[in-house]
Amino acid sequence: MMNLAEIIEGIKPVDQKWIQKAQERTAQLVMPTRALGRLHAISEQLCGIQETLEPAINHKAILVMAGDHGVVEEGVSAYPQEVTPAMVQTFLAGGAGINAISRQVGADVWVVDMGVIADIDTTGLKAADRLVVRKIANGTANFTKGPAMSHQDAETALVTGFERASKLIEEGADILGTGDMGIGNTTPSAAIGAVLTGATLEEMVGRGTGVDDAGLERKRDAIRRGIEFNTPEPEDGLDVLAKIGGFEIGGIAGAILAAAFHRRAVVVDGFISTAGALIAHALCPTVKDYLFAGHCSEEPGHRFMLQYLGLTPILDLEMRLGEGTGAALAMGVMEAAVRMFKEVLTFEEAGVANK
Repeated sequence: MMNLAEIIEGIKPVDQKWIQKAQERTAQLVMPTRALGRLHAISEQLCGIQETLEPAINHKAILVMAGDHGVVEEGVSAYPQEVTPAMVQTFLAGGAGINAISRQVGADVWVVDMGVIADIDTTGLKAADRLVVRKIANGTANFTKGPAMSHQDAETALVTGFERASKLIEEGADILGTGDMGIGNTTPSAAIGAVLTGATLEEMVGRGTGVDDAGLERKRDAIRRGIEFNTPEPEDGLDVLAKIGGFEIGGIAGAILAAAFHRRAVVVDGFISTAGALIAHALCPTVKDYLFAGHCSEEPGHRFMLQYLGLTPILDLEMRLGEGTGAALAMGVMEAAVRMFKEVLTFEEAGVANK
């Protein structure tokens, strides 16, 4: 088992020479210069990550991290926490949004119980073997009254996410997508976003599952009190995760570290996944070389997170479900970018006069 310092030490930047080689091929494709827009940049980044001019997206895996949150007792969610295990069961039954979209793009869905309060009953579920239980605790603590978790538990969450993602990569995954499930998790995500991006709570905190005006004010107040009480250090991603984060957010951050460590592309989903990306980036800024933003969430703070990370979303479809749905859907676009790069002829190959 590697520790966090060893993981970070092993992450290296993408070799820009491969991106330059890819750009040289793009310039010769039989079309006006960069006529397919951002598809070119996507394919070139994949060439850089995989160090090849024959990039592949053959085995897609979505890793959904699940956990509960003590801050829910502050009235920050429109749904009860019983929904968390019920939705995990729905994932394993194949009936959730992430399952439908993953079937469309040919991605495997795995779920990790990082800290769901309930023990999840998998009896009779067709994909029961796709649940991995790595419960750090039965939900985090209420961060308005103290840290969400210990620093040790925060590191455990990160290393657990790293190990689960590494296992999928070892089994052949060449691209990862991040997903989440956990009632109340937009609250720690917004807290992380505010601390690490410097955005105001008015900019960062949205309605999540659909709280009313009073619920939105309770949510902002809970986050304000949590940040003031815990004083997380923005330059220390582990400290931020421990004080105001969530177990599944730590797991997502660990999965992102794993993708960068093993030189694999990782497609980040929405608001919660990008909170995980912010933690990973705070720990190791080099992870940005391996990140793709699947989409831009309707949660208002997500745009501030993406801007801070310097990521442009592949899709912007007014989605706000989470689960990894935006990441999975974007994989289809990325696969099209790869096909375009490899299958479109050059001017010379096509016998067409170049300008």
